[in-house]
Amino acid sequence: MKTVRLFSIIAVTAAMMQSTFVDAASVVQPVRKQTTMDQSPATNAENNPLLQESKLPFGAPDFSVIKETDYLPAILYAIKQKRDAIQDIVTNKQKPTFENTVVAYEESGVLLDRVTSVFYAVVGAHKTEVISKTQNEITPLLTELDNEISFNKDLFQRIKYVYDRQYKKLKGEDKKLLEVIYKNFVRSGALLSDEKMSRMKEINLRISELQQQWSNILPEATNTAVVWVNNKEELAGLSEADIAQCKKDAESRGSKTPYCIVIVNTTQQAILTHLQNRQLRKRVFEASVHRADGTRQFNTYPIVVEIAKLRAEKAAIMGYDNYASYSLSNTMAAQPDKAYAFLNQLISEYNPKADAETKAIAAYAKTKEGNDFELQPYDRFYYSAKMKQEAYQLSDAEIKPYFNIDSVQMNGVFYAAHRVYGLSFKQRKDIPTYHPDMKVFEVMDKDGKTIALFYSDYFRRPTKRGGAWMSSFAKQCGLRKQIPIIYNVCNFAKAPEGQPTLITWDEVCTLFHEFGHALHGILSNCKYNTLSGTAVARDFVEMPSQFNESFASIPEVFDHFALHTKTGKPMPDALKEKMLKSINFHAAYALGENLAATCIDMAWHMLRADEVPAVSDAPEFERKALSQVHLLNGQIPPRYSTSYFNHVWGGGYAAGYYSYLWTEVLAVNIADCFAARGALKPEVGQSFRDKILSRGNTRDLMEMFTDFTGMKSPDASALLKARGVE
Repeated sequence: MKTVRLFSIIAVTAAMMQSTFVDAASVVQPVRKQTTMDQSPATNAENNPLLQESKLPFGAPDFSVIKETDYLPAILYAIKQKRDAIQDIVTNKQKPTFENTVVAYEESGVLLDRVTSVFYAVVGAHKTEVISKTQNEITPLLTELDNEISFNKDLFQRIKYVYDRQYKKLKGEDKKLLEVIYKNFVRSGALLSDEKMSRMKEINLRISELQQQWSNILPEATNTAVVWVNNKEELAGLSEADIAQCKKDAESRGSKTPYCIVIVNTTQQAILTHLQNRQLRKRVFEASVHRADGTRQFNTYPIVVEIAKLRAEKAAIMGYDNYASYSLSNTMAAQPDKAYAFLNQLISEYNPKADAETKAIAAYAKTKEGNDFELQPYDRFYYSAKMKQEAYQLSDAEIKPYFNIDSVQMNGVFYAAHRVYGLSFKQRKDIPTYHPDMKVFEVMDKDGKTIALFYSDYFRRPTKRGGAWMSSFAKQCGLRKQIPIIYNVCNFAKAPEGQPTLITWDEVCTLFHEFGHALHGILSNCKYNTLSGTAVARDFVEMPSQFNESFASIPEVFDHFALHTKTGKPMPDALKEKMLKSINFHAAYALGENLAATCIDMAWHMLRADEVPAVSDAPEFERKALSQVHLLNGQIPPRYSTSYFNHVWGGGYAAGYYSYLWTEVLAVNIADCFAARGALKPEVGQSFRDKILSRGNTRDLMEMFTDFTGMKSPDASALLKARGVE
C-alpha cells in the first residue's frame, strides 16, 4: 500500500492524497494556536538539524542527531516559511506568469515537504509518546495552513490568470503541472462563495481532528486486543518458532501471561491456520473483529459516523450527489457507476465459486469432527490448510525454511529489479536510521550512477501501526536536483536473536508488492515534485506494486531466493511445483474478503449526509450494505470491517478501496505483456520503465497503459483466471 498522510500538504497531486489544498496568505489570517513548544524561528534554524541541509550522502535525514523534540519547532518554522513564500507570490506586483506564480507556488513548501516527510515516517513506524503529542499539536496547524492556501482568493486569481492565458501555450510537464494545480484548487473549493468556503474550512479542520483521533485510537485498540495465553499446550499446532514469537510478544507487552497472540490489521489472522485449540481460535477471531466496535474498550464508530457525514456534506457543497462521486471524479473510474459495474461483474462470477469452496471445507471438517460440526469463520483457515496439506502433501514447515527474509530481499526482490531494470543495491551501514531494525541501500543504475536511497523496515513493534506501506523521505524532483529517498515498512514477526527470520509465501509477495511501489518512486524521472513518482490516481498507483508481485513466482527469480536457510540449497523441483500449484488453493476467500471491504467503503460514501446512520446503527448498516450486493457471508468476512478500516477512515482511500481490484486488472494485463515479450528481458523492463514507472503523473494514465500494452482498454476477464477463481 502506498501510504497516504492524514493532511494534504499543499500542492499534493491528484490522486493519492484526496487533497484539500490549503494555505497561507488569505486576506484575513485566522488566529493561530499557541503551542507548548513555540520557539523563535532564529533559534530553530540555528540549532535544529531538521532545518539544516543534511551532511549525509544524497541528503538523507540524519537520525543520529535528530531528536524527538526537534520535530515540532521545525514544523512550526517551516509553516511560517511557507506562509511567507505564499505571501510573496500574492504581493508580487508583476503580471502573473507560469514562473513567478505556478513554479513559485510549487517550490514554496520545499522545507515543509522535507521536514514533514521525515516526521510522518516516524509517526507511522515508530510512534512514541513524544511523537504522538507532536502529531496532536501539528495536525490542526497543517490543516489550517491547507485551508488558508485552498481558499486564498488572491493566490487563486493569479493561478487562474496563468491558466486562462498560458495553459494552451505550455507543453509537457509545465502544462501538466499547471493543470493539476489549477484543478486541485477548484476541486478544493476555490470557486465557492465566501459562506461555503467558510464551511469547507470548518469541515476540513474537523475531519483532520477526527482522523487524528482515529490514528491514536486504532493502533491502541489493536495492541490492546492481544490474546493472552496461559500455557504452551494451548498453542498446539504452532511451530517452535511461532511459539517463541508468542513468548517474545508477551514479554514485550509486560508478560501478563507467558504467551500472547498479537492481532494484525486484517480481519482474519494467519495464525488461525495452525491453532488446534478451537476455543483459542475463536478468542483470536473475536478479538480481531471486535477490537474497535465498542464491545471491548474502544469504539471508533462515533468517528466513522461523523467523518461520513462531513464527507457527504463536503461533496454536496462541491455540487456532487455523494462523496463517492466527488472522490471518483479524479480517478480512472471517474464515477461510481463505472466502479460498481466493474465490481458487480466480479461478484456475479465469484459467488458460485465461493459457495462451492465453503461447502467443500464444511464437508471436509465434518469428516474430521463429526456430522454435528458447524464450520465457523475462525475454523475456515484451519481446515482449508488441512485440505491443502492432503491435496498437495505440503506444509508450511516444509516451505518456510526456504523463505529467509534476507534472501527474499537480496536474492529475490533486488535480483528481479537487477534483471529487469538493471539496478544494483549496496547496503550503507554508515547512514543512520530511526530504528536499529532498519536497513539502508544505495541504488545504482546500469551505468553505475546512484539514482536513489532505499530503506527497509520490516519487523513489527508496539510503536508501529499495522500493515505494510511505501513512502519517501524525499521524492525525486529534477527541479530540486533531488534523488528519491524511498522506504518500505512491513509488520513481520522478527525471529529471536541469533535465528533467521522465516516468512510465509504471502509475506514474500508483500515484500515484492511494496517494492513495486518503491520502484515507482526510485525510477521516477520528472521535473516537478508534485508530478513525480507515485503521485497518480488511486486506481493506478497500486498497479506497479501488484505487477511486481508477478516476479516472485517466475522460476529463475524463485530459484534465486528460495534457498534453504541452513543448507543454502534451492527448493527441490517437486516441492516447488507443489507449492506454486497450491498458491491459488481456495482462492475465492481472498477475492471475497477484498470485494466485501470494497463494497463497505463504497456504501458509506454513497450516502447523503442525512442518510448516514446513527452510531448505534453502524454495524447493521454494514450488514445491510453487504447483503444488498450479495456479499453478506459469515464464512468470508470483509478484509477490513468498518470499525478498523484504516484505509478509509484514517487514510486517503475513501471511496477508493476498489482501486486494489481495479489496478490488479491493469497489473495482470501488464504481466501478460511481460510474459509474452520475455519477463526478464531488459528491453521489456526498459520499455515499462520509460513509458510508465518514470513518468509519474506527467501523462494521461490510460494513454501510458495503452502505450506499453497496446491495449485500448484493460481486460478484466484476465483477473479471475490470474486469481485462480475459475
